[in-house]
Amino acid sequence: MGGANTGGAPAGSRYADQRPYVVASRLDDLRGPTRGLVSLDRRLDWSGRAHYDLGNPRRLASMYETVLREATAHDDLTQWLDGATLLRLWPSLVLPPQVRRLWEARFPELASARRHAA
Repeated sequence: MGGANTGGAPAGSRYADQRPYVVASRLDDLRGPTRGLVSLDRRLDWSGRAHYDLGNPRRLASMYETVLREATAHDDLTQWLDGATLLRLWPSLVLPPQVRRLWEARFPELASARRHAA
């Protein structure tokens, strides 16, 4: 008899474990919009709800989550994200663990913000 399956795929074998997520070089480089209505490129958001009212906290967070998950180039990050806003939203964003680990490894202040919010 073989060993018991502990459930789930082996570590590193899932798509999310292999996907190349993009991380900014510096939070200060992120100078995207902070207010108004924006529309993400279809390659970033194909949901049909790619229009975001940045004055609506839920839609603002949703846009940040989408960009952090779907960005394929640094330009995506600098065009759509704002460093100070990212730092403020970070503790409440719903992100894949891989994205959170990569960003927090590069920017300890994000990990600190999350710990202080808990």
